[in-house]
Amino acid sequence: MRITSKKTSVLFAGLAAVFIFTACAPQALSTGQSADAGSDTVDSGAADPGTDSDAAESVNSAVNFDHKLDPYVPKKNNYNFYFTYKTVHPWWDAVALGMEDAQRQFLDEGVKVTYEYMAPEGASATDQTKRLKDASAKGYDIIGVDVADENVISPLLDELVDSGEKIMTFSSSDAAEGCKRIAYVGNTHNYQDGADLTEALCKKLDYKGKVAILVGSVGAPCHEDRARGAKDTIAKYDGMEIVATEYDMDSVDMAYDLTMKILEKTPDLDGIVCCNMSNPVGAARAITDMESDAVMVGMDHDQEALHYLNDGVIYCLGVQDCYSIGFDTIQIAVKIADGNFPGSLFPEKTDEITTVIYQEDAALMLELLYGDVL
Repeated sequence: MRITSKKTSVLFAGLAAVFIFTACAPQALSTGQSADAGSDTVDSGAADPGTDSDAAESVNSAVNFDHKLDPYVPKKNNYNFYFTYKTVHPWWDAVALGMEDAQRQFLDEGVKVTYEYMAPEGASATDQTKRLKDASAKGYDIIGVDVADENVISPLLDELVDSGEKIMTFSSSDAAEGCKRIAYVGNTHNYQDGADLTEALCKKLDYKGKVAILVGSVGAPCHEDRARGAKDTIAKYDGMEIVATEYDMDSVDMAYDLTMKILEKTPDLDGIVCCNMSNPVGAARAITDMESDAVMVGMDHDQEALHYLNDGVIYCLGVQDCYSIGFDTIQIAVKIADGNFPGSLFPEKTDEITTVIYQEDAALMLELLYGDVL
């Protein structure tokens, strides 16, 4: 069974077993293609002005719900895992759905996988350190962590590995380069996601304007990497200027307050780059309240954010395949628990895709993820 925090996921109500997301694009990018080589970001291109619908092509699935366990035969009939992540949030509830699917499929094969899936109410490297140390004394087959702060947590993971623990990272943030953790499952291209979203923003603004960046949690690798990608992209264009960079700590309310302050100080703000799933919601609320024309780009599939995307308040969102992250995490955890290491059975880093969606995609995404028919 899964032991989770107080909030229960209500995401993806009414889903079919297989989710195929399609959108119109003049020339769709396939997995691994983007403005820069090596990205696993897919751009639907659906809202680009002047799209020729006759030349449109469907894009890759934003979320893949059609997973089957591979032929690997587990060595045991029972496994017990511990997973901890940054903070209680719907994004990790979506990851949990993929984990539960893998758990059910293993049970159908006579293999019982139990796991704790716990996180604090607010992101904290200190809290995560305590959770990991406590878990290490309880004999779990695997300890998995979505790293809250790579500088703090990575050395601890090295210590745990040296003590004999089997450690993996998963979800949105890997440990620091060179960490002894065994494998990572999740987004391996956060920098590129930030760069791709910001490139879309810069193009929309005709490469001129004042931009603010809402990062997220201090030290969180995924948030910091996206912000770095955004900053490097903006730096390419002489007409673009970063007027504020703020940390909202993955809080909708804090993102709202920070955006209000930015807009009060810079009423002619042209754009905002949001680097996690919470800050597009807070920033969009502020933009709406202030009746600002600032163009917003951000991350993921929050229901309210998708409504803002549909209304044109948000220009585009980078949606991560949380379901696949969860499913692959459980399947690889079983293999690691059996004593396997990266190689032919699984890679050191399992890449999961991000799909950039636009206004014309929002209604379909809302219907398929939430049963929300506009």
